[in-house]
Amino acid sequence: MINLKNVSMKFNLGIEATSFKETFISLFSKKKKKKTNNDFWALQDVSFGVKKGEVIGLIGSNGAGKSTLLKVVSGVMKPTKGKVTVKGVISPMIELGAGFDAELTARENIYLNGAILGYSKKFIDQKFDEIVEFSELKDFLEVPIKNFSSGMTAKLAFSIATIVNPEILIVDEILSVGDIKFQEKSKNKMLEMINGGTTVLYVSHTLASIRELCTKVIWLEHGVVQMVGDPKKVCDAYYKKQMEK
Repeated sequence: MINLKNVSMKFNLGIEATSFKETFISLFSKKKKKKTNNDFWALQDVSFGVKKGEVIGLIGSNGAGKSTLLKVVSGVMKPTKGKVTVKGVISPMIELGAGFDAELTARENIYLNGAILGYSKKFIDQKFDEIVEFSELKDFLEVPIKNFSSGMTAKLAFSIATIVNPEILIVDEILSVGDIKFQEKSKNKMLEMINGGTTVLYVSHTLASIRELCTKVIWLEHGVVQMVGDPKKVCDAYYKKQMEK
């Protein structure tokens, strides 16, 4: 369902003259600024395939390129090089609450965020009570999101995003949202999707959940694939490497 071939993603970290004053001064300056290469490759020649129903775990240090990879697969970013092929409807849970308006109430944001995810008003009307019940926020429906804690916002976002079972689920650290009780609910919801045949790409720093949920693991460091294979073997190798630092 997902295929990446030699995918690379480049960002420029350079500080350029963006104001009129800086540009004007540079024209008359005797000292010419030396041009430096500030290119940063978040992904480098990444290739792998994901079959229907597989649960692929992505592990690696902070800045390894995991979240960038999810955004490339989701279509949020276009790779600098390489090709990404995706067959199926994607439900990306990368930045929970990104589609919320802080000034609107929880009730209003359910409809707003649902519309962004492609749900019709009729569908949201039918699922409204289910969303509210799962989020555990019945007493806060008329409260503006700006007054919510980050955990409450994440709960609401997760409840809206998982109201349907997508063909492909893109997950970035969402099983750590909310309190312990809600984390367990989130995990069970994800397991329900997996058992229903949903294909999953899952990023987490929690190796225990990677071992438990995934059928295959990809280890990234500095945008380069280090190892692909059995969850236990890959997680053990990654853990050992981290402990050596």
